[in-house]
Amino acid sequence: MGQGKYMCQIQAFQKLGPEKGVIHLATAAVLNAVWDLWARAEGKPLWKLLVDMNPKQVISCIDFRYITDALTEEEALDILVKAQEDKQHREEEMLKEGYPAYTTSCAWLNYPDQQLQQLCTDALKSGWTKFKVKVGADLQDDIRRCRLIRKMIGPENTLMIDANQRWDVAEAISWVSSLAEFKPLWIEEPTSPDDILGHAAISKALAPLGIGVATGEQCHNRVMFKQFLQASALQFVQIDCCRLGSVNENLAVLLMAHKFQVPVCPHAGGVGLCELVQHLILFDYICVSASLSNRMCEYVDHLHEHFTSPVVIHDACYMPPKDAGYSCEMLESSVQRHQYPEGDVWKQLKNK
Repeated sequence: MGQGKYMCQIQAFQKLGPEKGVIHLATAAVLNAVWDLWARAEGKPLWKLLVDMNPKQVISCIDFRYITDALTEEEALDILVKAQEDKQHREEEMLKEGYPAYTTSCAWLNYPDQQLQQLCTDALKSGWTKFKVKVGADLQDDIRRCRLIRKMIGPENTLMIDANQRWDVAEAISWVSSLAEFKPLWIEEPTSPDDILGHAAISKALAPLGIGVATGEQCHNRVMFKQFLQASALQFVQIDCCRLGSVNENLAVLLMAHKFQVPVCPHAGGVGLCELVQHLILFDYICVSASLSNRMCEYVDHLHEHFTSPVVIHDACYMPPKDAGYSCEMLESSVQRHQYPEGDVWKQLKNK
């Protein structure tokens, strides 16, 4: 009985961590706060704090354990040193033009066609050229919706599709092949986020159709990203500011992605994720990749009003933040209203 209880405790701990699960998410939260405080102390937005570091300082922030078979410290340093060339020019470019974004807000599942058409029309008028469509509930419905959106945005604009881990491997290949006529750039999260070999099989099957695989928002740590890259299991890396161990671990993934020549197109489909990830993607362009080819950052137009320094989008591009910090501070009024269980929002729900 005692041994069984002990084994249950071990299994519970494994779900918590290390470097995955609740402990890792908590680590990200704490370290994100530390980076925010550091940037505030320096009087700089986080992206500028990172950009102004010299390559050795950046390297000192990265834990290379478990990834040296894919990227050594020396290789990472060499990448950063080489990117110093024209770094100032790229920074000025970002300040003037911003970083390309794509919208996820037009085509969520269960939107009626009239709403979908109106949202796409409004987005096109606002300068958006890259659109993501949620798929996976019903194939015929997906075909109809993708046909409608492709017709609206035209052949010159970019379409992506996102299944949010819906399918088994064979089903993913079959389903996406049925949507190939609409020329999606990628299929996002086609299967379990932990199935590296499954993603590799999907990538191989869809390559002749010109469709890449994008994933990463649910990757536990840099080791999983390492294996995805080594297995050629994804063609677009989607980092997440709150899933990995804060800025430090994301720096490792940015550098590995560059070595494997896989573009980084971050996930930002949640509360505050747009505010956070804009800093990392600016650093990636200015100090790591030096390329905008097939690169874009997700944007959703929800809940930015709760932040003291909300993200700024101009002509479908992220404009570099100017306020000091990591752009993660929420308005005190919003915190109070949503605090559980005494916030007004929860009281109203309780009284319904």
